[in-house]
Amino acid sequence: MSSSAASAAESGLCAGRVVIVTGAGRGLGRAHARAYAAEGARVVVNDLGVAADGSAAAGGDTGGVGGPAHEVVEEIRASGGEAVAHGGDIATSEGAASLVQAALDTYGRLDTLVNNAGFLRDRMLVNLDEDAWDAVLRVHLKGHFLPLKHAGAHWRAEAKAGRTPHACVVNTSSGAGLLGSVGQGNYSAAKAGILGLTLVAAAELGAYGVRVNAIAPAARTRMTEHTFADTMAAPEEDGVFDAMAPENVSPLVVWLGSTASAGVTGRVFEAEAGRITVMEGWRPGPTADKGARWTPAQAGETALRLLADAEVPGTVYGAR
Repeated sequence: MSSSAASAAESGLCAGRVVIVTGAGRGLGRAHARAYAAEGARVVVNDLGVAADGSAAAGGDTGGVGGPAHEVVEEIRASGGEAVAHGGDIATSEGAASLVQAALDTYGRLDTLVNNAGFLRDRMLVNLDEDAWDAVLRVHLKGHFLPLKHAGAHWRAEAKAGRTPHACVVNTSSGAGLLGSVGQGNYSAAKAGILGLTLVAAAELGAYGVRVNAIAPAARTRMTEHTFADTMAAPEEDGVFDAMAPENVSPLVVWLGSTASAGVTGRVFEAEAGRITVMEGWRPGPTADKGARWTPAQAGETALRLLADAEVPGTVYGAR
């Protein structure tokens, strides 16, 4: 066993657990998969091997030899870990079902699902066509829903059979889902939808021993290194903390997918560089109740008065 594998066996936060990571061929997903393996988990590495905009790419992962999912599997195995590749499209019911089945067939169980797959097709709203809207909503939002549905169905069956699991789901939203991002209407809508899905799933699946949380990460990936080139650049000097390295996000994701995070569910965390923030969503602010119907003028006057007492909302990314 290599020295890295030996240290993994010693820490073992996820020893014995079986973890699925979608979109794990590159970027954040690759970092998560490797981090889980380093903590003793057996990992199902899912990736289609597509380009950054979701189009077919040379060397794509179609289930055969090669492709980014297989490369990550080989990296994990070279470090003494256990992993298997899955090249199915998790935004289809068949692909999502086969992903869950791959974990069960290979390792006999499933403990953690990390939904991470996604790509960008950025346009300002007036230039955003339906295909770009549908494609991004499909991979991000539907690509979260379907694996969650099939994994949830498995865990419900386990619970009903008297084998209540200690199961975890970690969904991937974004600052764009929390605040919005200019030029990313499709992406922002999808990432905001993931937050709503996380809250519902946490409420519905809790009775079956399943906890569901979400992260809103900031890191250097194919989706961010060009869009936010200045802030995502790696430091040029040796020994300087690489704040935007995707590996900075993975420790929180690993903890959320382990039994150590028992009792934590329905929460959203921002993770960036060395910072972790618990995000607090919509909550009632200033209010007024007339006890009867307002006139438009009265409603407007009251709304302005309430806004004067309200907190200023966060600024949309890229807003001028």
